[in-house]
Amino acid sequence: MSMSRHVSMRNGEQHHGVGRRTVLGGAAALGGVVALHSVLPAVASAQATRMYVGRGIGDMTGESLGAGMNGYADTEQHSVGLHLRQRARAFIFADSPSSPRFLHVTAEIGLVFQSIQQEVLRRLAAEFGDTYHEGNVVITATHTHSAPGGTSGHPMVDLSMLGFRPVTFDANCAGIVDAVRMAHHDLAPSSVGVTTGHLHDAGVNRSRGSFERDPAEERAQFPTGIDPRSQSLQVTRDGSLVGVINWFASHATSMTTSNRLSSSDNKGYAAWFWEREAAGQDYLAGGTPALVTAFAQTNPGDVSPNLDLQPGRGPTPDEWLNTRINGERQFAAARDQVGRNVRPLGGGIDVRHQWVDMSMVDVRPEFTGDGRTHRTAVAALGAAFAAGSQEDGGGAEELPFTEGDRGGNPAVRAVSEVVIPAWLREAHGAKDILLPVGLVPHAIQRVYPFHLVRLGGHYLFSLGFEPTVVAGLRLRRTLAAELAVPEDHVTVQGYSNAYGHYVTTPEEYSAQNYEGGATAFGPWTLPAIQQVAADLARSMRSGTPLDPGTSERDLTGQIPVSPLGNPLVDTPAPLRNFGDVLDPPLPAYRTGQRVTVRFCGTNPNSDLRRGATYLAVERRDGGRWIRVHDDGDWSTMIVFEGLLTVTNALITWDIPPGTPAGEYRVVYTASGRGLDGRLFPVRGESPAFDVR
Repeated sequence: MSMSRHVSMRNGEQHHGVGRRTVLGGAAALGGVVALHSVLPAVASAQATRMYVGRGIGDMTGESLGAGMNGYADTEQHSVGLHLRQRARAFIFADSPSSPRFLHVTAEIGLVFQSIQQEVLRRLAAEFGDTYHEGNVVITATHTHSAPGGTSGHPMVDLSMLGFRPVTFDANCAGIVDAVRMAHHDLAPSSVGVTTGHLHDAGVNRSRGSFERDPAEERAQFPTGIDPRSQSLQVTRDGSLVGVINWFASHATSMTTSNRLSSSDNKGYAAWFWEREAAGQDYLAGGTPALVTAFAQTNPGDVSPNLDLQPGRGPTPDEWLNTRINGERQFAAARDQVGRNVRPLGGGIDVRHQWVDMSMVDVRPEFTGDGRTHRTAVAALGAAFAAGSQEDGGGAEELPFTEGDRGGNPAVRAVSEVVIPAWLREAHGAKDILLPVGLVPHAIQRVYPFHLVRLGGHYLFSLGFEPTVVAGLRLRRTLAAELAVPEDHVTVQGYSNAYGHYVTTPEEYSAQNYEGGATAFGPWTLPAIQQVAADLARSMRSGTPLDPGTSERDLTGQIPVSPLGNPLVDTPAPLRNFGDVLDPPLPAYRTGQRVTVRFCGTNPNSDLRRGATYLAVERRDGGRWIRVHDDGDWSTMIVFEGLLTVTNALITWDIPPGTPAGEYRVVYTASGRGLDGRLFPVRGESPAFDVR
């Protein structure tokens, strides 16, 4: 939708109190969360393993105006403002300060691409030498669909976001490095253990017709069609919780394609809620936070957070409220595990990694299941891929493509039989090939990294794909068998270090729903990855080296830069000065109402305010003003209304329940760009208003 419609809609809401981001009145409505403002819990750590752990967090927020968003591939979904800042959370694990390390980063972005991975590695090498390298670093994405993109380097992704975004790319990489730097200097003796819980009401299987084609024994493992495991790695110091990495399988698509405000979606909300609301931390205070919580993905390929199987619907009709509810449920499931049934890791850290050309893997009979060798295919995407996930939105909704369960695409198959080479059609089997992207040089990545990490007796398998629930089960079982460990000692983590679209089981692939149409390397993709996983496991178990192979050529910056949202110069509105209040707040408000202030501003992309804020809500305390909220908080948002060189900043604050009565004001801070190209500071302060 157009910017004018978006802003009009937001303005229309302010007359109805809180609007669609209504703060819930009780913990019961949010899944039974209690003690929201409790201090960091004391945790018995006798069962956990002693390791050296470092924790860090960095601001990686991209461009908030004019940037295409990564996830839905909707060219109309480009940023017009900021709701929740994106953050990277890093954890470093080592047996001793001088022993080899493993670095895990959870990034609140849509996808991690090889371009980001390799640039981060270059920056880490420049600062830390050979301490962190491609063999011991895993960067994984939360897969939010509401974050600025254009960071891939491959045209299949970047062109759907109208070009490469160097400013967002740099912000993403710099935020990750900031988190790693903090974690590097935070390395200290810690107790580490693993817990496993279950969460049943934060996801629903969105491709049940595909899932039903899997064998009954596998389906019996997931009676509701989702993987309910909420698994956490917990870090404690001196009996207090200081870090968590939680893995749970559900797409970060609570926010729909209609949302054009940068947001970290449900997983980002879960992390923010634990750190900011429950633990009371201030991201802008400086130093290492007392608690760092990362909410990562596992195998959510066919799991939607939209419980009514419609975009933005379930458990309520409000996508904003659903984001909160889903995020709080993920938080509650992880928080309930703290200190309970902690499984000690045991000692030792080991890592194996390998680059694999997924377009030409010969899959051995032990993994194909039919006694024959099969080969993966040159990449191609099906018509069902173009249809998008019709339960989550996105894709070419205006085009006549449908998923297999909705009738398939016989017209596309008829055309492909004429224009697509027979050998490629045969290799992709049931797929109605629409985009033979593997035939176009560098359109899509071919060579992908896979990592198997041992932290004591727990194993993390990371891949740059989106595995479905049963695909994840098969990978865990393959690894558990090779490593001779229980299946629960293995975690499969997608969206890591690269992106190669989906991984379904061959049975699911035959249905050619969205996930099968997006399984780019054909029906034998999962068996090929099982083979890679088994080879890594055999190497690790036997203690023998494995040739890691090499990556493809780095294509960063090869895609043309997006023409949208790139500021050249800022000018104020006619007869105004930068920072002027154009629309002041009302004199007084009650909790639950929305405060709205419009400032004469600047294009935000000249200064992303990483580690800082575009806005602050301040409360008068005696003779001084104290910041109580900023643009990293759920209760605030900022929308940028741009016309040529003029940009206004519309700031809203939904006053949360429990806000102390008193005198408040809204402050806007930014940088403007002059005719000479230099930046200058901008600041605006609203008139004071009362909260009663």
